[in-house]
Amino acid sequence: MRIAHLLRKYDPAEWGGTETVIHQLFGGLRRHGVESIVYCPALPPAPGGRAGTVRDPLAEAGCQVRRFSACVPIWGISSQQRRQMIAVGGNLMSFDLIRELWAVPRLGLVHSHALGRIGGIGLTIARRRRIPFVVTVHGGVYDLPPGLRQSLNAPLNRGVEWGKPFGLLLRARHVLAEADAILTCNRREAELILQRHPDRRVIVQPHGVRAELYEPDHRAEVAKAFPTIVGREVLLAVGRIDPVKNQGFLIEQLPEIVRRHPRALLVLAGPCTDLAYGQALEQRIRERGLGEKVLLTGRIPPGDPRLIGLMQQAKAVILPSISETFGLVILEAWAAGTPAISSGTSGATALIEHDRNGWLFGLDRPETLHAALEAALTRPEAVRRVTAAAREQVVASYDTRVIASTIHQLYRELTEEPHALRHPA
Repeated sequence: MRIAHLLRKYDPAEWGGTETVIHQLFGGLRRHGVESIVYCPALPPAPGGRAGTVRDPLAEAGCQVRRFSACVPIWGISSQQRRQMIAVGGNLMSFDLIRELWAVPRLGLVHSHALGRIGGIGLTIARRRRIPFVVTVHGGVYDLPPGLRQSLNAPLNRGVEWGKPFGLLLRARHVLAEADAILTCNRREAELILQRHPDRRVIVQPHGVRAELYEPDHRAEVAKAFPTIVGREVLLAVGRIDPVKNQGFLIEQLPEIVRRHPRALLVLAGPCTDLAYGQALEQRIRERGLGEKVLLTGRIPPGDPRLIGLMQQAKAVILPSISETFGLVILEAWAAGTPAISSGTSGATALIEHDRNGWLFGLDRPETLHAALEAALTRPEAVRRVTAAAREQVVASYDTRVIASTIHQLYRELTEEPHALRHPA
C-alpha cells in the first residue's frame, strides 16, 4: 500500500511534537507493509549549510521525503513574518505539489497532515484520481483560545493575500467537509468538528510513544552532556520556544520556585521557532538574575539519549502551554517514569487525572503550580503512586504499535470499500 503524506512544514532542525508523532506513525505503518511518501516544502537556504548537516529522522526511518517549492501568498509582510507563519501556521501555496501528486504512480490514498491550501491540493488530487482522502488535525482548529486564533491571523491583517483564488479553486475551506475520514487526537476537537460536519467520519486517534525507548537508563549520558544538572532538582519543559508553549510563565514563577526549592534548575529543551520571543525570554532571565537557575539546551534530536536522560533525571516535566491539542510530552514523561505537571489545556485534561497520574494547574492561579511542584518535590509516596499509574497507562493504551495498527486498518477499509465510506447515507 502506497500512501502520500502531506506536511505543511518539516524542518529537522525545528523538530517538535507533531514531527515526533509522524515519525512514530511511519515506523509503525512500515511494519504493516505500508510505503509512506512524505511531501513537504523545500527548506530555505540556511547559513553554514544547516540543511546539509542536520540529520533527517524521517529519511533515516525509511520514508521517501520529497520536497516541493512553496510560498506564503501574501503581499506586504516582512521576511521575518513569512518565516514565522511558516514555522507555526502559514497557509502555503504550491504548484509543484499539484504536479507531483498527480504523477506519483500506484497511489492508494492521500493523507494530509495540514489544512488550508496544502490540504486542499491533497483533496483535489485525491478526488481527481478517485482515491480516498484522510486528514489529521494535529493542532487546534475549533478548539483554540480566541487570543491565540487572533495572533495566528495577525500577519494576514497586515498584508494582501493573493492566494485566495487558488484556495477557492482547490476547495481549501472544504477539506474537513469533504474528507473521507478526519483524525484528531483531542476528544473536544472531535466534538466540535462533528457539530459542524455531522456527516463526516471523525475518529479520536491519540498519539503514542515507543515505551521501550525509555527503558534503558540514560541519566549518566545526560549528566556528562549537561554537567549543570548534577546535584540539582531538574524541572524540565520540553517544546519549541514559542509564545504558545508559554515558557515565559515559568520564568515569571521561577523566583518563587527557587525560594521554596533552592536546588531547583529549570531546563528548557527545544528549538527556538519565534526569534523575538526567544530573545525576550533570555532578556527576562538576565534582568531577574536567573542565569544560574535556567538551562536552555537548544534543539535535541528526536530519540536522542540526552533528551530521554533529561526526562529520567527530572523531578517533574512541566507543560505551561496556552493551548495543547494533545500533549505528547506527557506520554514521554510517563514512559520515562517522571511526573507530568500541566496547565489545564484540553489535551492535558484528556490525559491527566489530577493527583492520580499527574497534576494539573491553572495559568491564572500560579499557586496551583506551586502546590503541584510541592507534591512532586517533597512527597515521594505521591510520586511513586502517580508514576506507577502513568506508566501502566502509557504501556497499555499509548504504545505506537497499537496506534499504527488502528490507522492501517482505517486505510484498508477506505481503499477496499472507498465508495461506501466516502458517501455515508
